[in-house]
Amino acid sequence: MVSLPNSFPSPIRILIADDHPLFRDGLRRLLQAEPGFEVVGEASDGDVLVDLARKTRPDILLLDLSMPRQDGMEVLRELSLSKIPVRTLLLTASIEKAQIVQALKLGAYGVIMKEATTQRLFDSIQCVMAGQYWIGRESVSDLVRALRSIAPTENGVRGKDYGLTTRELEIVTLVVAGYSNPDIAQRCSISEQTVKHHISNIFDKLGVSNRLELALFAVNHRLTAVAS
Repeated sequence: MVSLPNSFPSPIRILIADDHPLFRDGLRRLLQAEPGFEVVGEASDGDVLVDLARKTRPDILLLDLSMPRQDGMEVLRELSLSKIPVRTLLLTASIEKAQIVQALKLGAYGVIMKEATTQRLFDSIQCVMAGQYWIGRESVSDLVRALRSIAPTENGVRGKDYGLTTRELEIVTLVVAGYSNPDIAQRCSISEQTVKHHISNIFDKLGVSNRLELALFAVNHRLTAVAS
């Protein structure tokens, strides 16, 4: 049984989007049998999904990447534009790192593989409900490198500095590049403890809570252009 923090809604409302009826049925039965979860709807194609999310107002959307008519990435774009307050987990059989990063940039909170255990699925839902990202087997450093590789060319366009100092902007750029704290300390000729202090300040100023959120924020708001 999943133990949900008191801050979570009860039950957690879940919308399932997958084009395979047998898979949807099995997933719905699995979730409905678990105290604290409620399946509020199911969709078999991307065309109807955004309207269904608007009507059912789920907390969590379990979204298959390979949907007919409108695939998972297109659904994520439309959800982002519609401002529907749902946290999306991609539920997929296979996905590339670049696709994970693109999905995160479009507003997804993570990825859960269809081969995952029941407990991993429940854990991923809890994690996302807590406002965290769920990236499964992928490491944050791998995703940060992939994020940097697909980031659009900034062409000298400068963004806001969000109150960050020159040193903090330098550290943001190194985090986006995938450097660890010891590597950043060596490159900046400062102690690792000082790096941790700077990163804590950066988190506070930008309202993020981990390196992946920081990297996503930095790319989306062109902080690396500010630092250059």
